[in-house]
Amino acid sequence: MELDDNLKQLMKQLGNAINESLSESESVSGALSDLRESGYDIVLILEATIGFHKRGEVGAKISRMPALSSGELVLSDQDTNFLKSLKIRLDAGDDASPSLV
Repeated sequence: MELDDNLKQLMKQLGNAINESLSESESVSGALSDLRESGYDIVLILEATIGFHKRGEVGAKISRMPALSSGELVLSDQDTNFLKSLKIRLDAGDDASPSLV
């Protein structure tokens, strides 16, 4: 799914809002201060996976997010490659189950 410029801007705006909320949070600030006062250096890295699709589109894909549809697991190419790297194979068929290669 290719992102248009408007969607990219909206996603950037959401990222900025999340970052701003964390930066201004007294509870987050207090917890970080407590850690520093206890002698720890802190590196805080947060990752968010956000799924979205345009309302009203039939067959719209959810970006970067595996989905369950009618009880079937839908995997992206990245998911499949990751499972292969772990030597896990998903067999095709009605009663497919993960197996080690």
